[in-house]
Amino acid sequence: MIEAQLLLFSHGMPPLPNPPKILALEGEVDLHVAPEISASLAKIIDEQPIRVVVDLSKVNYVDSSGLAALITATQNVETYGGRLMLTGVQDGVRTIIENASLDQFFLIFPHVDAALAAT
Repeated sequence: MIEAQLLLFSHGMPPLPNPPKILALEGEVDLHVAPEISASLAKIIDEQPIRVVVDLSKVNYVDSSGLAALITATQNVETYGGRLMLTGVQDGVRTIIENASLDQFFLIFPHVDAALAAT
């Protein structure tokens, strides 16, 4: 079962016109939940945040449909000049991303704070 939640961070600063948004996922990102994740990401992307951070620290598996959802979201964010970042990628998921040579495509950070601090 996957649980997705959207968290907004402002770090005590005045709100940005399009602040970063964080989508935290859990469990397996596969054919059964990829459409829900795609819909959640599309809703976030419609707001055109400067950064979309997908926290994968509690994800233990991603299949090709999950990767496709993340690839499409990345391309959509880049269309308006934003950046999609993956964080907390566990070893098993990292291996899947690397085997697909997507480690060259995705911006990957060790944790959410590192992604938010990146320029």
